[in-house]
Amino acid sequence: MNAAVNSGAEGFLHRFDGLRARLPGTRMPWVQALREDAATRFRSAGFPTRRVEAWKYTDLRPVSDAGFDEALSILGDSADLPAPLCDRRAVFVDGRFREDASTLGSAEFAVDGLAQRLPQLEGRLGSLARPQEEPLVALNTMLFEDGLVVTVPAGVAGGLLELASFASGSERPAAFHPRHLIRLEAGASLTIVESARGPAETRYLHNPVFEIEVAEGATLTHTRVQQEGAKAFQLGTIYARVEAGGTYDNFTLNAGGRLVRNEIHVTLAGPRATCHMNGAQLLRHGQHADTTTFLDHAAPDCASRQTYKTVLSGKSRGVFQGKIHVHQVAQRTDGYQMNQALLLSPDAEIDSKPQLEIYADDVKCSHGATVGALDAEQLFYLRARGIPEEAARSMLVQAFLAEAIEGVADATSRAALEAAVSGWWEPAA
Repeated sequence: MNAAVNSGAEGFLHRFDGLRARLPGTRMPWVQALREDAATRFRSAGFPTRRVEAWKYTDLRPVSDAGFDEALSILGDSADLPAPLCDRRAVFVDGRFREDASTLGSAEFAVDGLAQRLPQLEGRLGSLARPQEEPLVALNTMLFEDGLVVTVPAGVAGGLLELASFASGSERPAAFHPRHLIRLEAGASLTIVESARGPAETRYLHNPVFEIEVAEGATLTHTRVQQEGAKAFQLGTIYARVEAGGTYDNFTLNAGGRLVRNEIHVTLAGPRATCHMNGAQLLRHGQHADTTTFLDHAAPDCASRQTYKTVLSGKSRGVFQGKIHVHQVAQRTDGYQMNQALLLSPDAEIDSKPQLEIYADDVKCSHGATVGALDAEQLFYLRARGIPEEAARSMLVQAFLAEAIEGVADATSRAALEAAVSGWWEPAA
């Protein structure tokens, strides 16, 4: 395949044509219909450009121009992997479920690879995702090969589950598109700690899509630690639907990758549903990270909280776009959104776009954004007490981030976030 055919939207469409007969679900008409429809939509839309309002601040040309091949997993045995965070761990390498490296154990709920469960997923796969609106979701639907399927029965406390994704690394750029389906039935609970890592010198694309269903009175805590390789691209999309009295609590840390997009769509579909979407972005020279959220208040008496913090050094760029949409029926909505950025370099840039779209008249909604540098007086205070300048700067950055991380209630999730933040820090450029 030459470079012209291998790159851009045509490259992925060419790959789909070549893989049609080998992708999971080939003999299932409903799967093939999903894939063909997604391919048609992706062929029509292509990669979104900056002329599209939702992509105004993020240029996908580096992804489009890269040219990707099929992922060929070369990671060795489970001894090559970092130690697990908990007893239950699902491991993915290049987007494929590795049962041999996973430790699922026995429990009151099922954790499986999507490829092996595909015959039972008609009506569930694709029920929340919107490939007709999101080209990258269409790309995932067209080319997904595997993913995680979790179902927690009604009333079951699922405990802690680790979802660990690794890129194995190869000489040729690879792309993988896992599709994860998570369902909590009425009154169930689960905490997921998701991590994503890859080799520093390998160029690859990780394009995951989550479809999350939180039933009445259920609680899902979802902590994400993104530490992709320095040349990697991650374009992740989450769709979550929360029913009456349910809670979806998401914290996303972006600390790796060359270009990252964290897009979250949450619908509060039943009365008294709750959503917390918080996170942090830690960006060095040359990195670009985009957090875009869409929070749909579609029922009365619901509450939402969003707080995102970004630290930028060198010539890096951060983006925050957050939209709260309150339907007319969603009376007594309580929504809050805040974006804060700390610039450690004159070459760093942050684009912040908080939005409220309200059609109900009995609501309490607010949003805001702050951008600034390290406080000179605080820095002087620390220096005056004998603390070296770089150590003082580091302490102030850590303090800026600590407020966000301290809000994560689960100890294992919080420890994973603190370890990632500690490993990221180095003196500002």
